[in-house]
Amino acid sequence: MTPGPARPLAAALAEGTLVLDGGLSNQLEAQGCDLSDALWSARLLADGPGQIEAAHTAYVRAGAQVLITASYQASHEGFARRGIGRDEADGLLARSVELARRAAGTVDRDVWVAASVGPYGAVTADGAEYRGRYGLTAGELERFHRPRVEALAAAGPDALALETVPDMDEARALLRVVGDYGLPVWLSYTVAGDRTRAGQPLDEAFALARGHDEVIAVGVNCCDPADAEAAARTAVRATGKPAVVYPNSGERWDAASGAWSGPAASFTPARRAAWEEAGARLIGGCCRVGPETVAGLAAARNGATGDRAGRGGPG
Repeated sequence: MTPGPARPLAAALAEGTLVLDGGLSNQLEAQGCDLSDALWSARLLADGPGQIEAAHTAYVRAGAQVLITASYQASHEGFARRGIGRDEADGLLARSVELARRAAGTVDRDVWVAASVGPYGAVTADGAEYRGRYGLTAGELERFHRPRVEALAAAGPDALALETVPDMDEARALLRVVGDYGLPVWLSYTVAGDRTRAGQPLDEAFALARGHDEVIAVGVNCCDPADAEAAARTAVRATGKPAVVYPNSGERWDAASGAWSGPAASFTPARRAAWEEAGARLIGGCCRVGPETVAGLAAARNGATGDRAGRGGPG
């Protein structure tokens, strides 16, 4: 296993803002990968690991300081439908961490790896992660998430990213699971305005993280950039923890036509500064946000704080 940074992620956050990567799937598609599969980018853990490593490397070279693994849509159940058994699935989940770690090792500065723990709805591949309230009990959600969290934790990431969570029920289940593995985590909801996708008030949703010392940041991803600043303020106010913000490009997905439409938002230095002023200490992008945009976020950081690229320097 390629060694990780010497400093814990939480310690780096205490010193300043870190730049996350962008959307993994759009970078893989830019590299020519076909993701028309229920496993989405997770299929490439088995069929094209080199493509995943190359995508991570593109973000590292753009200036990303935290990489999120290709495990968002990976699950034992999903792999089983492809004839992949439990032990091999564990190996593929571990591979997601190692691929990101190898890409991180291509630069002479600290780059942290966060293992993606996507929501149950991502695995159903029917858009349920944007609705939540799956009709499952808390125990059923815990039983679904625990094996994948266990496999990812065993691979030694720097953190777990509980991301694109659509409702409080799933957030509660995830928080109960991750507390057993001794890793720092961030909790990130997908939202519409000031509510979760399931319609719950964000202040109540974020407040679930209070009292969980393993949670180092709380916030939003896979949302409209216009919703991010207010959400970050709410997250900080509700939890006393730093916020994490990585919205989509601002374009809209048209399910009928199967295409994105509308203009992309500009991730300007002023927008980044507004997110930081609101309390965000992990800033990046999600769907349709590529290396060029991440490079702009990193350049804005360096313009404000100076480029401290060597290992051991802040952020």
